[in-house]
Amino acid sequence: MQPDSPVNSIRLFGGFARGSLRLILRGNRAYALWLAFLAALIVSGILAYSNQVRIGLGLTAMRDQVSWGFYIGNFTFLVGVAAAAVVLVIPAYIYNWKPIREIVIYGELLAISAIMMCLMFVTVDIGRPDRFWHLIPPFGHLNFPSSILAWDVVVLNLYFIVNFVVATHILYRAFHGRPYIKRLVVPLVLLSIPMAVGIHTVTAFLYNGLAARPYWNSSILAPQFLASAFCSGPAILLIMIQVLRRFTRFEIQDQAIWKIAELMAYAMFLNLFLHGAEAFKEFYSNTQHTLYTRYWYWGLGSHHTLVPYAWTAVFCNLLAFGLFIVPKARRNFVTLNIGCLAIYAGVYIEKGMGLIIPGLTPDALGEIYEYYPTLTELRVAAGIFATGFLIFTLMLKVAVPISLGEFRDKAESLDAAELVATR
Repeated sequence: MQPDSPVNSIRLFGGFARGSLRLILRGNRAYALWLAFLAALIVSGILAYSNQVRIGLGLTAMRDQVSWGFYIGNFTFLVGVAAAAVVLVIPAYIYNWKPIREIVIYGELLAISAIMMCLMFVTVDIGRPDRFWHLIPPFGHLNFPSSILAWDVVVLNLYFIVNFVVATHILYRAFHGRPYIKRLVVPLVLLSIPMAVGIHTVTAFLYNGLAARPYWNSSILAPQFLASAFCSGPAILLIMIQVLRRFTRFEIQDQAIWKIAELMAYAMFLNLFLHGAEAFKEFYSNTQHTLYTRYWYWGLGSHHTLVPYAWTAVFCNLLAFGLFIVPKARRNFVTLNIGCLAIYAGVYIEKGMGLIIPGLTPDALGEIYEYYPTLTELRVAAGIFATGFLIFTLMLKVAVPISLGEFRDKAESLDAAELVATR
């Protein structure tokens, strides 16, 4: 092994990058079809977004009454998915539990993909994307620290950088048969814990800091966001792990899956408890501010567009909690997967339609504008999700073979799989 001179480091990283590129460019028929499907959705999203930029946000269903819609709902949900990586980091690095430590890298890759999608959803929601540079220091004026939105921009980008550096460093070192540098990785991983909490807390502050919006102006909104995030993010990860076990030689102990499911059950209980506490406060006090919650659950007059979504979310959350709280059910892969899909759907509705629209309906003048996303919004959102899935797929295409020892610098002799598992 040559010493780590700058020139040698650049050469080694270049070899890693070229090898990764060759790896993602080849695959079986299923891999090619999956990439083609994602590419089709991305092209459709780009075409829809180009029309939106050319004509304006009038192509969407957002109006003065409902100025945030499908885009910001997806942004809020995906911030929670990104924050959920902490569910793996804490037992892996704080309690040094090896079965989960073996898959922390995949949680970090999921966080990277989710943050990328978050930033894209914010971008497409901007009416003048050509002015986005105003947020970039030193070219623009970020208005930090007085602006909560500026805080959100800062913490999201820092969290992205931390996860990207950690994941890239671990995979790069394992590719060359070297252990990761603990004095670099461990502090960054531990830093990611408060940062994961911070990104969703600041997102919650964007809402509950608006005193004129009673539906959002609640002190428990931030813990509510975190509890739901620690349900939905791991649900995606559990399904992804099973897919990897099915189609690759990737192995993970069942104990790790059961432990993640157990942690999700606790988070689900907290999520349901906080929702119940908020519902009690609203309906028992029965003030004028209950109007917004009543619109979500019961409708107002002839306006019942959101009611089916509300009760679908409640049903999915209760179903998932019932399945996960029973040890025998969460250790059965059929009921485990049903619970994962149910909690994903429940939280997605709750943080999308259930958070944004009731908070803006009725508007300040009492008008009820019934919002539902247009085809343009659906196509753009599908394109962004496809981009996120594409990024995640390509990263997995490199990370899994490195973890299995199938993709590495042949000149090295150390066990790459053991290195990624972080001894």
